[in-house]
Amino acid sequence: MASQLLSAQKFAMEHLGRVLQAAARRNTVASRRRIRGLSSTAGHTTEKNVPYTTTLKEESTTSKGPSKPVPQTADVVVIGGGSLGCQTIYHLAKMGMKNVVLLERDRLTSGTTWHTAGLLWQLRPSDVEVELLAHTRNVVSRDLEQETGLHTGWIENGGLFIASNKQRLDEYKRLMSLGKVYGIESYVLSPAETKDLYPLMNVDDLYGTLYVPKDGTMDPAGTCTTLARAATARGAQVIENCPVTGIQVKTDDMGIKRVAAVETEFGTVRTPCVVNCAGVWARTLGEMAGVNVPLVAMHHAYVVTERIEGIQNMPNVRDHDASVYLRLQGDALSVGGYESNPIFWEEVSDTFAFGLFDLDWDVFTQHINGAINRVPALENTGIKSTVCGPESFTADHKPLMGESPEVRGFFLGCGFNSAGMMLGGGCGKELAHWIIHGRPEKDMYGYDIRRFHHSLTNHNRWIRERSHESYAKNYSVVFPYDEPLAGRNMRKDPLHEILDYDYYGAYDLQPHNGYRYSQLLENEYTFSFPPHHDVIRRECLLCRNGVAVFNMSYFGKFYLVGPDATKAANWLFTADIDKPPGSTVYTCMLNHRGGTESDLTVSRISPGTQSSPLAPAFDGDGYYLAIGGAVAEHNWGHISTVLQDKNFKCKLIDCSEDLGMISIQGPASRSVLEKVLDEDLGNDAFPFSTHKIVTAAGHKVRAIRLSFVGEMGWELHMPRDACIPVYRAVMKAGSKMSIGNAGYRAIDSLSIEKGYRHWHADLRPDDTPLEAGLAFTCKLKSNIPFLGREALEKQKAEGIRKRLVGFTINERVPLFGLEAIWRNGVAVGHIRRADFGFAINKTIAYGYIRNPEGGAVTTDFVRTGEYKLERMGVTYPAEAHLKSPFDPNNTRVKGLY
Repeated sequence: MASQLLSAQKFAMEHLGRVLQAAARRNTVASRRRIRGLSSTAGHTTEKNVPYTTTLKEESTTSKGPSKPVPQTADVVVIGGGSLGCQTIYHLAKMGMKNVVLLERDRLTSGTTWHTAGLLWQLRPSDVEVELLAHTRNVVSRDLEQETGLHTGWIENGGLFIASNKQRLDEYKRLMSLGKVYGIESYVLSPAETKDLYPLMNVDDLYGTLYVPKDGTMDPAGTCTTLARAATARGAQVIENCPVTGIQVKTDDMGIKRVAAVETEFGTVRTPCVVNCAGVWARTLGEMAGVNVPLVAMHHAYVVTERIEGIQNMPNVRDHDASVYLRLQGDALSVGGYESNPIFWEEVSDTFAFGLFDLDWDVFTQHINGAINRVPALENTGIKSTVCGPESFTADHKPLMGESPEVRGFFLGCGFNSAGMMLGGGCGKELAHWIIHGRPEKDMYGYDIRRFHHSLTNHNRWIRERSHESYAKNYSVVFPYDEPLAGRNMRKDPLHEILDYDYYGAYDLQPHNGYRYSQLLENEYTFSFPPHHDVIRRECLLCRNGVAVFNMSYFGKFYLVGPDATKAANWLFTADIDKPPGSTVYTCMLNHRGGTESDLTVSRISPGTQSSPLAPAFDGDGYYLAIGGAVAEHNWGHISTVLQDKNFKCKLIDCSEDLGMISIQGPASRSVLEKVLDEDLGNDAFPFSTHKIVTAAGHKVRAIRLSFVGEMGWELHMPRDACIPVYRAVMKAGSKMSIGNAGYRAIDSLSIEKGYRHWHADLRPDDTPLEAGLAFTCKLKSNIPFLGREALEKQKAEGIRKRLVGFTINERVPLFGLEAIWRNGVAVGHIRRADFGFAINKTIAYGYIRNPEGGAVTTDFVRTGEYKLERMGVTYPAEAHLKSPFDPNNTRVKGLY
């Protein structure tokens, strides 16, 4: 294996135990350093051996020129010869693209890939990631060897997750349940069973373990070399020793920036598409094209031990609570982890290749405590080598993928948070599909660069703080409602409070005392009902029985205006939006495969010559779009791309930061708002799904009669300076009606109880409206064409192969998503979203089910099954629903109580 060839400056049989003691005695410079930017003075060691000494062409390592002539043109240029670059060009070639080129500035794997540990764990707390990992495993363990006859270095020695407490084991049981849906073999072991499997392990402090026999390790050099050979055999070109010096970007006749060419010292390649797979150098490459790449570079380290008797053939180990992993390396172990005070690489060198840093023991020593505790034999084992190299990390510990917002044709495939080998196969396939077909096959929103608001992708403080937190919490238990504490003050609604990020007390910073938000989050750290479950209950029942106010200022708010606005809207939106001004329509937006890119509301507005915060001046037609705030950037990108590709003559205007919004919902909402708004709110005068400009507290407000929770109610969209006075007027008007505030957790419960869909939970880019039970939003009975219509018509004709089904459990069981769905004793899917419904007093869950025989999922198929939902290995009888169990006839939203 390549990692066995690593030989940093060798320690002379120094034992880990003595290293630990010596480090403790030393003056801990790193812990006292205020860091001047939170970095360390650990130096860059240039004299490090590399994993292999020849290129694909067996050329000399001293070669100065490119390994092949640089072509004049290419359909796609992939930049970076690490895991992602090699996987991407392999999948592009496998999907039929011939004229594709990979440019590597040094040699394959020379940046960050060569020194990776190469671990592959099949189970993650994400169904999409489980699928991506499965594809990587298939490519590395099977496909490449069948195609090339070469062994990639895959070793299947299994994986063992360590649980030192009940919560950690509960997390693993959730993974085990999800794994059953995908056929992944796994077992929860007792401490005694763990000892039998891994005799060298200390199990005295264990609560249990999760064993996955078919996990394993990959060889970076062997994998990337084989990928490159498989790609070149299909017509692709892999060119080493060819640094990129520039990216040419040109503006077309529509004012749209597009990739035009890639410049190197040895020639320029004209191309419409560049894929940035440059790892820690991706940010610099992005700057060449005027593209923001929100990642940071950090030191990431492990040590390789001397030989350990009895360690051979043992599984790899992740002890999350000790923040350490133990990777089998022949008859030795690699020991690494994620510390709370990682070292930032402040000045990323352009010439760094096959290089390592000197290990900062003041930072790394914390991992040795956990390693020795887990495998006591390590205390008397010497260290053979240290491996401390650069890795790129992102704000949410997920990769950066997809077409950039700034430049068309500039794709990202970087920021893999030291998991580039694991996720490379799946992500390389999806990225190739993205480039060729315009969208990935799977739901990749969680990786799409557009998940970040454009104001944050070049905000260095936000990127740094959030990336630090995601690194430091990488091994934390993944609780359903955990949220970041870092970077919380970068975008603020009118009622936001300020508190700087404290780096969790690392780098000699003082952690916050009395941090109310942190204390609230601590109560969320459970797989049971949280302590404030009753608070959510009160808010939900207040909305169901009285009136509640929701702050929804975070919603995205766009105007679509101009001569072709209706033409564009007809194409973009599944519902018929060509209605008179004053109408509001709930609709979806699809991709060409019929997958749902968004659900939103579209309100028709009248043209005018006077611009105001509530409407721009425009000629032609106009629409006001209201979209969930977390996905506003994604929606902006989707709509903009469609407008550009179809050459519609209209403008998309973002007014999200200029407008706020509160939603007043419940049986008493009309009575409250009649005291605030200068408008008749009766059913005839102001029916459901309409909107009007009204006056509230002396401010002009757009009132829209809609509901996100299944009650009679109105949304008030208004300028930022109107938010506080209008809010106060509403609260004063409802003071004698027990009005109260309610939060997003209440919205989650109320909406699932009503059967409303949440985009990116119940509804994703790989789910169609027909599968999600939203056929009513699609104008299929009309002859109006819209994006994705052909795919829906084909699906309707052939039969739906998966269907979103609601389930209720009579017991008070907390579910959160990822639970397996069993039908007649067979796993047919998993839960996407779950919550407790307080009005019906039951647990509610939604998930997609499939016919295990491969046939259509008809209503009869759904109704005739006997269902159980599996929570942490325990199954509970469940009742299936194709209609909401709460107010199925929609009388409440119409004001009929």
